[in-house]
Amino acid sequence: MWPNSSSNSFLLTGFPGLEASHHWISIPFFFIYISVIFGNGTLLLLIKEDHNLHEPMYYFLAMLAATDLAVTLTTMTTVLGVLWLDHREVGNVACFSQAYFIHSLSFVESGILLAMAYDRFIAIQNPLRYTSILTNTRVVKIGLGILMRGFISVVPPILPLYFFPYCHSHVLSHAFCLHQDVIKLACADITFNRLYPVVLVVLILVLDSLIILISYVLILKSVLRIASREERANALNTCVSHICCVLVFYVTVTGLSLIHRFGKQVPHIVHLIMSYVYFLFPPLMNPIIYSVKTKQIQSCILHLFATHRVGA
Repeated sequence: MWPNSSSNSFLLTGFPGLEASHHWISIPFFFIYISVIFGNGTLLLLIKEDHNLHEPMYYFLAMLAATDLAVTLTTMTTVLGVLWLDHREVGNVACFSQAYFIHSLSFVESGILLAMAYDRFIAIQNPLRYTSILTNTRVVKIGLGILMRGFISVVPPILPLYFFPYCHSHVLSHAFCLHQDVIKLACADITFNRLYPVVLVVLILVLDSLIILISYVLILKSVLRIASREERANALNTCVSHICCVLVFYVTVTGLSLIHRFGKQVPHIVHLIMSYVYFLFPPLMNPIIYSVKTKQIQSCILHLFATHRVGA
């Protein structure tokens, strides 16, 4: 089907040397996956059902929850397949498609965090014009722009994967497919595939994080101009959840990048653990952060459980 392809499949890897314990290792992974699905699914349900949450801030939160769900579902099948069933073989098309969605969704998540920073900036800088600036139409346009940036920008390095010959070992180093993992096995000129992702990371992840940092510097300046101490505290409190989510995402991204770039002497198990932390920790923590730190989400959760209890 694909010219120049020397094999139709790759082999995924679980935890080398711990294959006998894969069933035990799968238990925490299973509970984390279930928690991620439950937490983000609950957020989406609350935002959909409660009209008090039909505001730009919560629309962006819904986008974040949907992205976290998509990342989780993208990796869950192969990870649990390896740990539960020792099902290691994955077809080329499925592997490259998984890599495409994993990397695209990472950039989408970065874009949503940037949009949420913009939302907080407008809410504090221009509170009286908040609803007129962030209309539903504008929120939809921002969301579509984030999706297009994430999904289109990753096409150039993923597309060549279908046409590269793979004459090295077909064993990947994770229980899911990553672009940087696959190109190591290609017997072709991969210069573009090495350089383009670096440029992409700088233009998206690094630039997004810098803009978020600048936006919070401006937010802080605006907050300090507020006369009332209580109002200053309330204004900053609306940003706490977002700041926590930003830190969770970018700290794990930075940690994983440093390990990949400079951790040649670091044991392979550390690389594996950091990869799983990157893919599982933000989706697990984001709904917890917003549930703990956002009073409106808390009241909606209590109302939901109270309604079900009355119904029972």
